[in-house]
Amino acid sequence: MRIAVTGSIATDHLMVFPGKFADQFVADRMDKVSLSFLVDQLDIRRGGVAANISFGLGSLGMTPILVGAVGKDFADYRSWLERHGVDTASVHVSQERHTSRFLCTTDESQAQIASFYAGAMEEARDIELKVVADRIGGLDLVIVAPNDPAAMVRHTEECRQRGIPFAADPSQQLARMAGPEIRTLVDGAAYLFTNEYETSLLLKETGWSEAEVLDRVGYWVKTYGPDGVRIESKDAEALAVPALTVADEIDPTGVGDAFRAGFLWGLHAKLGLERSAQVGCTLAAIVLETVGTQEYTLDRAEFSKRVATTYGNDAAAEIESKLRV
Repeated sequence: MRIAVTGSIATDHLMVFPGKFADQFVADRMDKVSLSFLVDQLDIRRGGVAANISFGLGSLGMTPILVGAVGKDFADYRSWLERHGVDTASVHVSQERHTSRFLCTTDESQAQIASFYAGAMEEARDIELKVVADRIGGLDLVIVAPNDPAAMVRHTEECRQRGIPFAADPSQQLARMAGPEIRTLVDGAAYLFTNEYETSLLLKETGWSEAEVLDRVGYWVKTYGPDGVRIESKDAEALAVPALTVADEIDPTGVGDAFRAGFLWGLHAKLGLERSAQVGCTLAAIVLETVGTQEYTLDRAEFSKRVATTYGNDAAAEIESKLRV
């Protein structure tokens, strides 16, 4: 399966302030705030939804095609992704803007002050998928993940025009986009991914009922965190898959991206929906236990053991037979 993963590519700069922001604000001077916080911790991590999904697919043995826009400062990040099996030849490099950055400072009470610099991501709207498909001899599936909104609409419409199956993963951009745009992203998707909150937001913004959404997509994959996954289709009975038990939840960032990577790898390996969701849940648990969205390593034996513990030996044997890690 030749999968193109479109979406954001970013670097996260995460800082920690050893105090409380609230103590620094003066109530009657809020209209003239001018503050600088001396932080004592800086953690720079690779991120971005498309890059996270691609890293997961590459770690499982695929060669996903990453499609997005970055700045000329992407060289080190590119090398990292390529070492982990990701095809980055279709990444657009801006000559004027830096790669997207998320800058966040967290205080001791877990309050946060953050900024997101879109940067080169705005140029993703100029990427034509036909060029990507021609380079590799065609595409079997395109993932439309959170990105520049105009880029998401363009990629979705091009998939429909060219008859390329696509998976809709609007995620956090649901809060920014209007109903007509969201309907454009969803209509005709082979797969639609949402978490519990995003499901409610999608229904609210589109004005569609759940049945009307199911009339427009092949499979609707709904994630519920520790309560697992539910896969729905208008032509089949709903399928529920439980999540793995996680002993030590360290960092939830990128967990949804990991699930998507595992699920899509399962489809590529022809494991079926249930097994694919089990792979996705297993990879999500591994990321939840790791600091950073791309800092984990996969061990075939340990992966299979975790599958067996939750889903049984038959599931583990079937999944392990396809693993190349």
